[in-house]
Amino acid sequence: MTWIAPVDSYRERQFFGLETLFQTNPQSCLIILSKSMDSVHGDKILEPLIGCGFRVSAVAPDLWDLFKNTPAESWFHDIRNGTRDPGVIPLAQNLSNLIRLAALYKYGGVYLDTDFVILKDFSVLRNVIGAQSVDNKGNWTRLNNALLVFDRAHPLVYKFMEEFASTFDGNRWGHNGPYLVSRVADRVATGEEFNFTVLPPVAFYPVDWIRIARYFTHPGDAAHSKWAFDKVRQLNKRSYGVHLWNRETGRFRIEEGSVIDRLLKDHCVICSRATSISSNERVQSQQNLS
Repeated sequence: MTWIAPVDSYRERQFFGLETLFQTNPQSCLIILSKSMDSVHGDKILEPLIGCGFRVSAVAPDLWDLFKNTPAESWFHDIRNGTRDPGVIPLAQNLSNLIRLAALYKYGGVYLDTDFVILKDFSVLRNVIGAQSVDNKGNWTRLNNALLVFDRAHPLVYKFMEEFASTFDGNRWGHNGPYLVSRVADRVATGEEFNFTVLPPVAFYPVDWIRIARYFTHPGDAAHSKWAFDKVRQLNKRSYGVHLWNRETGRFRIEEGSVIDRLLKDHCVICSRATSISSNERVQSQQNLS
């Protein structure tokens, strides 16, 4: 996991996502690669989970060391020397795309974005990437890099880094992230040496960013309430996690009784905190409007 924003931006929503990870994967070891979270303030944020015995730590990455002996090294050298244009998209965003690849390549494991609600144990997953969309025949049309599971030194992850370094464009959103993994996976799909599985959207992206707003809202009538109940049951049964598309939903309140509210409460580990999520976000929203 990476966190490239200031530590003050780490909100309850991100913390509750961590709770769902440890509720479903209690033996996991989570490393948050983040300069801002590797701090006294960051330690205080994570302290409740550490106090429960969960293994979580924030570490400021040494990027020169992380990228050393990978295709990322030359790209980073050029960026630091000013010989490559970083583009208009914040460099930190593209660094996050590259950091996750380098960390997976060198150490293996699971990478996930901070805007996930985790619903199942990941231990059965190996060398998988999730489809964001499929065509009417069930063939994937777009992959996403918000959740990646790969062995150490996996050749596909190496190819991802090669693609990043050789085709980097800091002016096109998604080019160095979701579009990148889609391009590379499509090119190597028939190569047996790459040995990876593409899981359908229901695994990690069961709702797309266009339709997710309804999942944050309080049921307004009996029909909506029944839909929310059935949707929670379906997601808990079929999905490993739900990507919240924070770029689009970051300003949404998680309303009491909504699908997201119910999922968070189903999978909390410090549940006295989880029960206050709706009221806390409501107060914060009102303060922002005042």
